[in-house]
Amino acid sequence: MKTAMAALALAAALFGQAASAAENTLTAAERAAGWKLLFDGRSTEGWRGFKTIAPDDGWTVKDGLLGPDPKRSQDIMTKEQFGDFELVFDWKLGPKGNSGVMFHVTQAGEQTYQSGPEYQVVDNARGEPIVEQAGALYGLYAPSTDATRPVGEFNHSRLVIRGGKGEHWLNGVKVVEYDLNSAEFKAKVAATKFRAWPQFAASPTGHIALQNHGDPVFYRNIKIRPLK
Repeated sequence: MKTAMAALALAAALFGQAASAAENTLTAAERAAGWKLLFDGRSTEGWRGFKTIAPDDGWTVKDGLLGPDPKRSQDIMTKEQFGDFELVFDWKLGPKGNSGVMFHVTQAGEQTYQSGPEYQVVDNARGEPIVEQAGALYGLYAPSTDATRPVGEFNHSRLVIRGGKGEHWLNGVKVVEYDLNSAEFKAKVAATKFRAWPQFAASPTGHIALQNHGDPVFYRNIKIRPLK
């Protein structure tokens, strides 16, 4: 009995090590399906600044997590651009923290969010309006439910853009869907601050951007699969 228990304990320990080692990597099945890593867990390779060729030195990697210096970092974005895609990423924040992930970002305007629609990353205890809660298409489409995990734990997000249609998933729950080309979407944009930026949601391709909103935030397992 003791031998069996020891074997189980060893297996559990080895499984834990394997799970840890699997962060920021691709499985053989993911590679075969066309997934690619946007963050390797060791560096900011593949990322740049909004209007600079490299991220500022406030964005650092520690223990396999990517995060900004809240007081001085600017947004970063992928060097590569994407049209239709499936994106997954894990994120966690401190209490009442705020951040976001933008897509189809161009270099028009003064900020990434002036061109790229945003998958909202936030601690809902911050008390933002419902269209600015976790999983929302920021300022435009509210999540159908609060699917977040307790603050300080990692949340798993999935963003799918195909043929102008978008889906936001949070911890396995689809919380938002929309059509970037619809009259409804255009009417929502016209009723918000985004109407001031004609470049907003105007490009069918662009960069993926991570926002520094002045709060600690950590990202890992950022993976993308271009769709055809």
